[in-house]
Amino acid sequence: MPRPRASKALTQTQARKKQHLEICLDTESVSSHSGTGLDRYRFIHNALPELDLDEIDVGTTFLGKPLKAPILISSMTGGFDLARKVNRNLAAAAQELGIAMGVGSQRVAIEAPSAADSFQVRDVAPDILLLGNLGAVQLNYGYSIDQCRRAIEMIGADGLILHLNVLQEALQPEGNRNFKGLTAKIAALCRDLNVPVVVKEVGNGISVEVAKRLHAAGVAAIDVAGKGGTAWSAVEAQRASQQGKAYSSTFTDWGIPTEEALVGVRAALPAIPLVASGGIRSGLDIAKSIALGADLAAFGQPLLAAALESSARVVDHIAGLIHELKVSMLCAGAANLAALRNIQLLRQSQ
Repeated sequence: MPRPRASKALTQTQARKKQHLEICLDTESVSSHSGTGLDRYRFIHNALPELDLDEIDVGTTFLGKPLKAPILISSMTGGFDLARKVNRNLAAAAQELGIAMGVGSQRVAIEAPSAADSFQVRDVAPDILLLGNLGAVQLNYGYSIDQCRRAIEMIGADGLILHLNVLQEALQPEGNRNFKGLTAKIAALCRDLNVPVVVKEVGNGISVEVAKRLHAAGVAAIDVAGKGGTAWSAVEAQRASQQGKAYSSTFTDWGIPTEEALVGVRAALPAIPLVASGGIRSGLDIAKSIALGADLAAFGQPLLAAALESSARVVDHIAGLIHELKVSMLCAGAANLAALRNIQLLRQSQ
Protein backbone atom coordinates (compact mmCIF):
# COMPACT_ATOMS: atom_id res chain seq x y z
CA MET A 1 0.00 0.00 0.00
CA PRO A 2 1.54 3.38 -0.94
CA ARG A 3 2.19 5.69 1.97
CA PRO A 4 0.70 9.18 1.94
CA ARG A 5 3.05 12.11 1.57
CA ALA A 6 3.67 14.44 4.47
CA SER A 7 1.86 17.76 4.47
CA LYS A 8 3.98 20.94 4.35
CA ALA A 9 1.64 22.74 6.77
CA LEU A 10 1.99 20.30 9.66
CA THR A 11 3.37 21.37 13.04
CA GLN A 12 6.29 19.41 14.46
CA THR A 13 3.95 17.31 16.63
CA GLN A 14 1.57 16.69 13.74
CA ALA A 15 4.44 15.64 11.49
CA ARG A 16 5.69 13.24 14.16
CA LYS A 17 2.24 11.69 14.57
CA LYS A 18 1.92 11.28 10.81
CA GLN A 19 5.33 9.65 10.66
CA HIS A 20 4.32 7.28 13.46
CA LEU A 21 1.23 6.19 11.53
CA GLU A 22 3.15 5.61 8.31
CA ILE A 23 5.84 3.57 10.07
CA CYS A 24 3.24 1.47 11.91
CA LEU A 25 1.80 0.31 8.59
CA ASP A 26 4.89 -1.89 8.26
CA THR A 27 3.96 -4.46 10.89
CA GLU A 28 7.08 -6.58 10.76
CA SER A 29 9.55 -3.75 11.21
CA VAL A 30 7.95 -2.42 14.41
CA SER A 31 6.88 -5.62 16.15
CA SER A 32 8.52 -7.00 19.25
CA HIS A 33 10.79 -9.93 18.49
CA SER A 34 9.39 -11.89 21.45
CA GLY A 35 5.81 -12.95 22.04
CA THR A 36 3.13 -11.91 24.49
CA GLY A 37 3.46 -15.05 26.59
CA LEU A 38 -0.15 -16.00 25.88
CA ASP A 39 1.02 -18.90 23.72
CA ARG A 40 2.23 -20.60 26.91
CA TYR A 41 -1.39 -21.27 27.83
CA ARG A 42 -4.05 -23.53 26.41
CA PHE A 43 -7.64 -24.37 27.17
CA ILE A 44 -8.74 -27.91 27.96
CA HIS A 45 -10.95 -28.90 25.03
CA ASN A 46 -14.54 -29.63 26.01
CA ALA A 47 -15.91 -32.13 23.50
CA LEU A 48 -19.39 -31.99 25.04
CA PRO A 49 -19.99 -28.40 26.17
CA GLU A 50 -23.84 -28.49 26.17
CA LEU A 51 -23.85 -25.04 24.60
CA ASP A 52 -25.18 -23.39 21.44
CA LEU A 53 -22.57 -21.21 19.71
CA ASP A 54 -25.27 -18.74 18.69
CA GLU A 55 -26.32 -18.26 22.31
CA ILE A 56 -22.89 -17.55 23.76
CA ASP A 57 -22.92 -14.12 25.41
CA VAL A 58 -19.81 -11.94 25.12
CA GLY A 59 -21.47 -8.81 26.49
CA THR A 60 -19.98 -6.94 29.44
CA THR A 61 -19.90 -3.60 31.23
CA PHE A 62 -16.83 -1.41 31.57
CA LEU A 63 -16.60 1.90 33.42
CA GLY A 64 -20.36 1.73 33.81
CA LYS A 65 -21.09 1.42 30.09
CA PRO A 66 -22.49 -1.73 28.44
CA LEU A 67 -20.45 -3.29 25.63
CA LYS A 68 -21.51 -6.02 23.20
CA ALA A 69 -18.03 -7.57 23.30
CA PRO A 70 -15.02 -7.18 25.64
CA ILE A 71 -13.00 -5.15 23.14
CA LEU A 72 -11.37 -1.74 23.23
CA ILE A 73 -9.96 -0.27 20.03
CA SER A 74 -6.62 1.01 21.28
CA SER A 75 -5.48 4.60 21.03
CA MET A 76 -3.57 5.11 17.80
CA THR A 77 -3.60 8.42 16.01
CA GLY A 78 -4.94 11.91 15.42
CA GLY A 79 -3.89 15.40 14.42
CA PHE A 80 -3.94 15.40 10.61
CA ASP A 81 -6.30 14.64 7.72
CA LEU A 82 -5.49 10.97 7.25
CA ALA A 83 -5.78 10.37 10.99
CA ARG A 84 -9.29 11.85 10.84
CA LYS A 85 -10.27 9.19 8.31
CA VAL A 86 -8.74 6.45 10.45
CA ASN A 87 -10.46 7.60 13.63
CA ARG A 88 -13.86 8.01 12.00
CA ASN A 89 -13.71 4.58 10.38
CA LEU A 90 -12.66 3.02 13.69
CA ALA A 91 -15.41 4.85 15.55
CA ALA A 92 -18.12 3.91 13.04
CA ALA A 93 -17.06 0.27 13.37
CA ALA A 94 -17.11 0.54 17.18
CA GLN A 95 -20.63 1.96 17.00
CA GLU A 96 -21.84 -0.87 14.76
CA LEU A 97 -20.25 -3.56 16.93
CA GLY A 98 -21.04 -1.98 20.30
CA ILE A 99 -17.44 -1.89 21.55
CA ALA A 100 -15.18 0.75 23.13
CA MET A 101 -12.58 3.04 21.56
CA GLY A 102 -9.74 5.30 22.66
CA VAL A 103 -8.37 8.06 20.45
CA GLY A 104 -4.69 8.85 19.98
CA SER A 105 -2.87 11.46 22.03
CA GLN A 106 -4.77 14.75 21.88
CA ARG A 107 -1.74 16.83 22.76
CA VAL A 108 -1.44 17.73 19.09
CA ALA A 109 -4.93 19.27 19.15
CA ILE A 110 -4.30 21.08 22.43
CA GLU A 111 -1.29 22.70 20.73
CA ALA A 112 -3.07 23.26 17.40
CA PRO A 113 -6.87 23.52 17.94
CA SER A 114 -7.47 23.25 14.19
CA ALA A 115 -6.48 19.57 14.51
CA ALA A 116 -9.35 18.83 16.91
CA ASP A 117 -11.66 17.58 14.17
CA SER A 118 -9.32 14.64 13.52
CA PHE A 119 -10.37 13.28 16.92
CA GLN A 120 -14.07 14.18 16.84
CA VAL A 121 -16.15 11.08 16.13
CA ARG A 122 -19.32 11.43 18.19
CA ASP A 123 -21.42 12.14 15.10
CA VAL A 124 -20.61 8.66 13.76
CA ALA A 125 -20.40 6.94 17.16
CA PRO A 126 -22.90 8.56 19.54
CA ASP A 127 -23.27 5.58 21.85
CA ILE A 128 -19.82 4.06 22.30
CA LEU A 129 -17.59 4.16 25.36
CA LEU A 130 -15.14 6.77 24.07
CA LEU A 131 -11.89 7.59 25.87
CA GLY A 132 -9.75 10.67 25.40
CA ASN A 133 -5.97 10.44 25.64
CA LEU A 134 -3.00 12.46 26.84
CA GLY A 135 0.53 11.55 27.83
CA ALA A 136 0.90 11.48 31.60
CA VAL A 137 4.33 13.07 31.29
CA GLN A 138 2.68 16.24 29.95
CA LEU A 139 1.59 16.92 33.54
CA ASN A 140 5.25 17.84 34.07
CA TYR A 141 5.31 20.11 31.01
CA GLY A 142 2.62 22.68 31.70
CA TYR A 143 -0.48 20.50 31.45
CA SER A 144 -3.03 20.55 34.27
CA ILE A 145 -6.61 19.53 34.84
CA ASP A 146 -7.59 22.32 32.41
CA GLN A 147 -5.93 20.63 29.42
CA CYS A 148 -7.37 17.29 30.52
CA ARG A 149 -10.86 18.78 30.59
CA ARG A 150 -10.27 20.28 27.15
CA ALA A 151 -9.32 16.85 25.81
CA ILE A 152 -12.51 15.35 27.24
CA GLU A 153 -14.77 18.14 26.02
CA MET A 154 -13.10 18.14 22.59
CA ILE A 155 -14.54 14.71 21.76
CA GLY A 156 -17.35 14.22 24.28
CA ALA A 157 -15.33 11.50 25.99
CA ASP A 158 -16.61 9.24 28.76
CA GLY A 159 -13.16 9.01 30.35
CA LEU A 160 -9.52 9.92 29.92
CA ILE A 161 -6.57 7.66 29.20
CA LEU A 162 -3.22 8.81 30.53
CA HIS A 163 -0.50 6.91 28.70
CA LEU A 164 2.90 6.09 30.13
CA ASN A 165 5.66 5.92 27.52
CA VAL A 166 8.94 6.24 29.39
CA LEU A 167 11.05 4.29 26.90
CA GLN A 168 9.57 6.00 23.86
CA GLU A 169 10.11 9.48 25.30
CA ALA A 170 13.68 8.55 26.29
CA LEU A 171 14.50 7.45 22.74
CA GLN A 172 12.64 10.24 20.95
CA PRO A 173 14.96 13.16 20.08
CA GLU A 174 12.23 15.63 20.99
CA GLY A 175 10.98 13.50 23.90
CA ASN A 176 9.81 14.72 27.30
CA ARG A 177 11.93 12.83 29.81
CA ASN A 178 11.03 14.16 33.25
CA PHE A 179 8.77 11.62 34.93
CA LYS A 180 9.41 12.85 38.49
CA GLY A 181 6.42 13.45 40.75
CA LEU A 182 3.84 12.04 38.32
CA THR A 183 2.19 9.65 40.79
CA ALA A 184 1.01 12.55 42.95
CA LYS A 185 -0.17 14.50 39.90
CA ILE A 186 -2.12 11.49 38.60
CA ALA A 187 -3.72 11.13 42.03
CA ALA A 188 -4.77 14.79 42.03
CA LEU A 189 -6.24 14.40 38.55
CA CYS A 190 -8.19 11.29 39.58
CA ARG A 191 -9.56 13.22 42.54
CA ASP A 192 -10.60 16.35 40.66
CA LEU A 193 -11.59 15.17 37.19
CA ASN A 194 -15.27 14.34 36.77
CA VAL A 195 -14.71 11.32 34.50
CA PRO A 196 -12.83 8.04 35.08
CA VAL A 197 -9.07 8.03 34.51
CA VAL A 198 -7.50 4.99 32.84
CA VAL A 199 -3.73 4.57 32.83
CA LYS A 200 -2.00 2.53 30.14
CA GLU A 201 1.49 1.74 28.97
CA VAL A 202 2.26 1.75 25.26
CA GLY A 203 3.76 -1.70 24.89
CA ASN A 204 6.36 -2.18 27.61
CA GLY A 205 4.02 -3.35 30.35
CA ILE A 206 2.90 -2.23 33.81
CA SER A 207 4.49 -4.00 36.76
CA VAL A 208 2.75 -5.02 39.96
CA GLU A 209 4.53 -2.28 41.91
CA VAL A 210 3.46 0.43 39.48
CA ALA A 211 -0.10 -0.95 39.33
CA LYS A 212 -0.35 -0.77 43.11
CA ARG A 213 0.75 2.87 43.05
CA LEU A 214 -1.78 3.68 40.34
CA HIS A 215 -4.53 1.91 42.26
CA ALA A 216 -3.67 3.88 45.40
CA ALA A 217 -3.72 7.05 43.29
CA GLY A 218 -7.34 6.34 42.40
CA VAL A 219 -7.25 5.33 38.74
CA ALA A 220 -10.48 3.71 37.53
CA ALA A 221 -8.77 1.07 35.38
CA ILE A 222 -5.36 -0.07 34.16
CA ASP A 223 -4.35 -1.21 30.69
CA VAL A 224 -1.25 -3.37 31.24
CA ALA A 225 -0.17 -2.88 27.58
CA GLY A 226 2.61 -5.43 27.68
CA LYS A 227 5.44 -6.42 25.39
CA GLY A 228 4.57 -8.56 22.39
CA GLY A 229 2.95 -6.21 19.91
CA THR A 230 4.09 -2.90 18.45
CA ALA A 231 7.47 -1.86 19.86
CA TRP A 232 7.58 1.92 20.03
CA SER A 233 11.33 1.76 20.51
CA ALA A 234 11.45 0.26 17.01
CA VAL A 235 9.16 3.00 15.70
CA GLU A 236 11.48 5.67 17.08
CA ALA A 237 14.51 3.81 15.70
CA GLN A 238 12.85 3.88 12.27
CA ARG A 239 12.30 7.62 12.61
CA ALA A 240 15.94 8.09 13.54
CA SER A 241 17.11 6.08 10.52
CA GLN A 242 14.88 8.15 8.24
CA GLN A 243 16.68 11.23 9.56
CA GLY A 244 20.05 9.73 8.67
CA LYS A 245 20.91 8.45 12.13
CA ALA A 246 21.97 4.91 13.01
CA TYR A 247 19.15 2.40 13.50
CA SER A 248 19.30 0.73 16.92
CA SER A 249 17.37 -2.39 17.93
CA THR A 250 18.78 -2.35 21.47
CA PHE A 251 15.44 -1.85 23.21
CA THR A 252 13.08 -3.67 20.84
CA ASP A 253 12.45 -6.43 23.39
CA TRP A 254 12.49 -4.26 26.50
CA GLY A 255 9.52 -4.70 28.79
CA ILE A 256 7.13 -7.04 30.55
CA PRO A 257 5.27 -9.55 28.35
CA THR A 258 1.50 -9.01 28.23
CA GLU A 259 0.75 -12.32 29.96
CA GLU A 260 3.20 -11.66 32.80
CA ALA A 261 1.89 -8.14 33.40
CA LEU A 262 -1.75 -9.25 33.28
CA VAL A 263 -1.35 -12.24 35.60
CA GLY A 264 0.80 -10.32 38.07
CA VAL A 265 -1.44 -7.26 38.29
CA ARG A 266 -4.62 -9.31 38.55
CA ALA A 267 -3.19 -11.39 41.40
CA ALA A 268 -2.12 -8.25 43.26
CA LEU A 269 -5.30 -6.27 42.57
CA PRO A 270 -8.26 -8.68 42.31
CA ALA A 271 -10.94 -6.05 41.88
CA ILE A 272 -9.53 -3.31 39.64
CA PRO A 273 -10.81 -3.24 36.04
CA LEU A 274 -8.02 -4.43 33.74
CA VAL A 275 -7.42 -4.19 30.02
CA ALA A 276 -5.04 -6.61 28.32
CA SER A 277 -3.19 -5.20 25.32
CA GLY A 278 0.13 -5.66 23.60
CA GLY A 279 0.15 -8.23 20.82
CA ILE A 280 -3.52 -9.24 20.98
CA ARG A 281 -4.10 -10.59 17.50
CA SER A 282 -6.89 -13.22 17.62
CA GLY A 283 -10.12 -14.15 19.30
CA LEU A 284 -8.21 -16.89 21.09
CA ASP A 285 -5.84 -14.24 22.49
CA ILE A 286 -8.89 -12.36 23.76
CA ALA A 287 -10.33 -15.51 25.34
CA LYS A 288 -7.05 -16.32 27.09
CA SER A 289 -6.76 -12.73 28.33
CA ILE A 290 -10.24 -12.83 29.85
CA ALA A 291 -9.55 -16.21 31.45
CA LEU A 292 -6.32 -14.80 32.93
CA GLY A 293 -8.12 -11.88 34.53
CA ALA A 294 -8.69 -9.12 31.98
CA ASP A 295 -12.02 -7.35 31.71
CA LEU A 296 -11.33 -6.18 28.15
CA ALA A 297 -8.76 -6.89 25.47
CA ALA A 298 -7.42 -4.07 23.30
CA PHE A 299 -5.55 -3.77 20.01
CA GLY A 300 -4.87 -1.09 17.45
CA GLN A 301 -2.15 -1.66 14.88
CA PRO A 302 -3.85 -4.73 13.27
CA LEU A 303 -6.79 -2.43 12.39
CA LEU A 304 -4.75 0.32 10.78
CA ALA A 305 -4.72 -0.91 7.18
CA ALA A 306 -8.45 -1.66 7.32
CA ALA A 307 -9.22 1.76 8.84
CA LEU A 308 -7.40 3.46 5.97
CA GLU A 309 -9.94 1.87 3.62
CA SER A 310 -13.37 1.82 5.28
CA SER A 311 -15.34 1.21 8.43
CA ALA A 312 -16.75 -1.94 6.80
CA ARG A 313 -13.25 -3.40 6.60
CA VAL A 314 -12.73 -2.69 10.29
CA VAL A 315 -16.07 -4.29 11.14
CA ASP A 316 -15.13 -7.41 9.17
CA HIS A 317 -11.81 -7.72 10.97
CA ILE A 318 -13.21 -7.29 14.47
CA ALA A 319 -16.30 -9.41 13.78
CA GLY A 320 -13.94 -12.22 12.81
CA LEU A 321 -12.16 -11.90 16.17
CA ILE A 322 -15.48 -11.91 18.04
CA HIS A 323 -16.43 -15.12 16.22
CA GLU A 324 -13.09 -16.66 17.22
CA LEU A 325 -13.73 -15.59 20.82
CA LYS A 326 -17.11 -17.33 20.78
CA VAL A 327 -15.63 -20.48 19.23
CA SER A 328 -12.97 -20.49 21.95
CA MET A 329 -15.67 -20.18 24.60
CA LEU A 330 -17.78 -22.94 23.05
CA CYS A 331 -14.84 -25.34 22.95
CA ALA A 332 -13.87 -24.44 26.51
CA GLY A 333 -17.44 -24.79 27.81
CA ALA A 334 -18.06 -21.14 28.78
CA ALA A 335 -21.50 -19.70 28.08
CA ASN A 336 -20.54 -16.14 29.01
CA LEU A 337 -17.58 -14.07 30.13
CA ALA A 338 -18.22 -14.77 33.82
CA ALA A 339 -17.93 -18.47 33.08
CA LEU A 340 -14.82 -17.87 30.95
CA ARG A 341 -13.13 -16.19 33.91
CA ASN A 342 -13.61 -19.39 35.89
CA ILE A 343 -12.05 -21.62 33.23
CA GLN A 344 -8.68 -22.98 34.26
CA LEU A 345 -5.96 -22.54 31.64
CA LEU A 346 -3.07 -24.98 31.43
CA ARG A 347 0.33 -23.31 31.42
CA GLN A 348 2.78 -25.18 29.27
CA SER A 349 6.42 -25.42 30.26
CA GLN A 350 8.82 -23.58 27.97
